[in-house]
Amino acid sequence: MERKSRLLGDGEIEVSFEFFPPKSEAMEETLWKSIRRLEPMQPGFVSVTYGAGGSTRERTHNTVARIVNETALKPAAHLTCVDATKEEVDQVARDYWEAGVRHIVALRGDPAAGVGERYEPAPGGYSNAAELTEGLKKIAPFEISVAGYPEMHPESGSEQTDLDNLKAKVDNGADRIITQFVFDQELYLRYLEKVRAAGIWVPVIPGIIPIHNFPQIANFSKRTGASMPAWLARRFEGLDKDPGTTHLVAAAMATEQVMQLADNGVKQFHFYTLNRADLVYAICHLLGLRATSAADHNSERAA
Repeated sequence: MERKSRLLGDGEIEVSFEFFPPKSEAMEETLWKSIRRLEPMQPGFVSVTYGAGGSTRERTHNTVARIVNETALKPAAHLTCVDATKEEVDQVARDYWEAGVRHIVALRGDPAAGVGERYEPAPGGYSNAAELTEGLKKIAPFEISVAGYPEMHPESGSEQTDLDNLKAKVDNGADRIITQFVFDQELYLRYLEKVRAAGIWVPVIPGIIPIHNFPQIANFSKRTGASMPAWLARRFEGLDKDPGTTHLVAAAMATEQVMQLADNGVKQFHFYTLNRADLVYAICHLLGLRATSAADHNSERAA
């Protein structure tokens, strides 16, 4: 049966956005243009990634601190276990708390040698995200998000091991789960059923990655273990040198994916922006979200 086209009304969905810290002045300018572009959409929070082995530790901290000081957004700072002792990680967390950050995305992190290499916990460090979550809750009453993998983490070995690890993170204090991006909503819905059957009841927010560049996203998907459906690849055939049409197709597809998930009761969505705001902004607009002025937003905060 054909589903009627519709817009989701105000309050029907909540969005959050992920950014990564800049590596140059030009990238910093792009990042802050993206943040300012998306701020009027009033996301529930915005997360800032953290490089393997703390490679972006200072840039991440500076970006998060600036978000706290210069915007009305609620930042969530990524924090990993890679190549750091517990004392070093704990100090980063304390620094975030002192800077006004109240939300952390707790991750084990990729091996410092790169995706696909064997992960080894740092001597004296947290061994995984479950331990990290437990440690963070002892430092301060952080709100903590953790990662979930609808297609199973590549290193888990079995679906049950993956779910057991996820439950350990929640049992240790995680407040929500943000999933690896998926392109097939059925993968997310089946995963949600398994998570609930495992006795995990915190929100499970699907990750959405708009396809601004198909070859780049296809390669990213391959490296992270996220499947790329053949039907989706066909939608982008012949568009490698046509970014305008690529973005039109991407906006339509991401919007349809979110609306189908909303029809199944999903109300929260996390967009991996790749610091590219216009495509995400267009998708949010198609979903029925409307930007608010700074004055309107400040008035709501004061109410």
